[in-house]
Amino acid sequence: MSAASFAVRPTSARRLAGTGILLRFALRRDRVMIPLWVGVNALMVLSMPNTLKGLYGTPAERADLIGQMAGNSSLRAMVGPVFGDSLGALTAWRVGVYAGALAAVVGLLVVVRHTRDEEESGRQEMVASGMVGRRASLTAALLAAAVANGALALLVTAGLAGQGAAGALAFGLGIAGVGMVFATTAAIVAQLTESARLARGLTAAVLGAAFVLRAAGDSATDGGTSQAFGTGGGSSLLTWASPLGWLTNLRAFAGERWWVLGLLAGAALVQGAVAYALADRRDLGMSFLPSRPGPAAGRLGGARALAWRLQRGSVLGWSIGFLLAGLVYGGMADGAADLLGDNEGAREIFERMGGESGLTDAFLAAMAGMLGLVAALYVVASVLRLHGEEISGRAEPVLAGSVGRLRWAAGHLVVAFGGSALLMLLAGAGLALGHGERTGAILGACLVQIPAVWVIGGVAVLLYGLAPGTAMGAWGVAGAVLLIGWVGPALDVPQAVLDLSPFGHLPKLPGGEMAWAPVLVLTALAVALVAAGLAGLRRRDLST
Repeated sequence: MSAASFAVRPTSARRLAGTGILLRFALRRDRVMIPLWVGVNALMVLSMPNTLKGLYGTPAERADLIGQMAGNSSLRAMVGPVFGDSLGALTAWRVGVYAGALAAVVGLLVVVRHTRDEEESGRQEMVASGMVGRRASLTAALLAAAVANGALALLVTAGLAGQGAAGALAFGLGIAGVGMVFATTAAIVAQLTESARLARGLTAAVLGAAFVLRAAGDSATDGGTSQAFGTGGGSSLLTWASPLGWLTNLRAFAGERWWVLGLLAGAALVQGAVAYALADRRDLGMSFLPSRPGPAAGRLGGARALAWRLQRGSVLGWSIGFLLAGLVYGGMADGAADLLGDNEGAREIFERMGGESGLTDAFLAAMAGMLGLVAALYVVASVLRLHGEEISGRAEPVLAGSVGRLRWAAGHLVVAFGGSALLMLLAGAGLALGHGERTGAILGACLVQIPAVWVIGGVAVLLYGLAPGTAMGAWGVAGAVLLIGWVGPALDVPQAVLDLSPFGHLPKLPGGEMAWAPVLVLTALAVALVAAGLAGLRRRDLST
């Protein structure tokens, strides 16, 4: 493209010049992350009809489930209300909220990575110096998110078509719509903040608030369940204040409300327009909420103090989330036992996920394991902050002084591994407070997850230290472990597959026998992985 032809293009076309090339580049960079997370999400959804058929195979069993859900506010807060008794409707009830949340996470990660991350690293400035339009980067990022959500919608629609074509289409589009709403939210936040880390954190906080609003609204009323069977009622206003609540009220497979898709599309379009308007009014690399410069001496004079300063906001946000999640799940423990009753299939799934004796113990162990899996995502994100500091060029000025590489890395690793232990401690405290019994046993169930979390963190350190170009593969490892832990027990996969995850070797507490051997082995493995990664970091060149 010549400079002359670029100059005579209409203004709107010039602003989008180069979008196609940037989109292809974005998809190439995300060729592992997008398929992995889309595949995990799709498999979680598509595995559910057969699982539910095994658990609630008869109309009587499904009717009993729906009746108990109507009177169990804690479980409605966890998964939402039921709108129908078909396998399709139960699938939308059981995984809809979580599928929408995962789609939102992928959307926000993709958009922030290809907008604020690029500006923060300085690459966007080089790209913008060529024949690239002002809006091309943001447009390519949103289109990459649209490709991910579109692929997810196609997989869900095709996989659930046997349960009802209309419901499958509505459900697939609804999940994709939630993903695009939060992708455009991330696009706005990326214009407001100067840091990609802060952009991801703030957008994740918005997602968390949406989940809380939806949970509060669904727990406050059983109107969704009753209205689905013609007895009146309706959803709470708090539910309608959340995009995740919109997905619930789409009512896939239960008399679809197609107009709810218009809410999702409208929200995405309005937020996208706001993001473009903000992007047009700021300079490249700048933001509307610039970071406040801090002192370079005193409390921030050391490597560990600097690492804490950079990551303290993330630690605080995750800590609050884990404590609240523990409180909620702890309060659900007795309700879960009442809900499952004599359903042996459901009992077996919970026992494969966690406990070995008693359904309440099985539920608590399963929730402790699930929170451990989520803590693995935190430790990967925290470890990879080292990679972000290196590729952005901020590590070089620090290492040019008297700070050595190992001392610099140690500051971030203390926050990563110590922070993950803190998260599990707070999760255990929340579970114990919510359940109101056996504080010591529940705390132990959460703390025993820490060695497995550290193994995943050790893998991230190893990849970063030996070959920083493969560091993002740690997300693939965390995603695979998440898939095994969440979907494996429901699909009744062989024990050999479950054992591929470090979480599969931990003692099942509360309820099971404490076994120290696997805990010590996993801890030693984590130490070895970290040591190997640090040895590689010490010997290799820094990225330029």
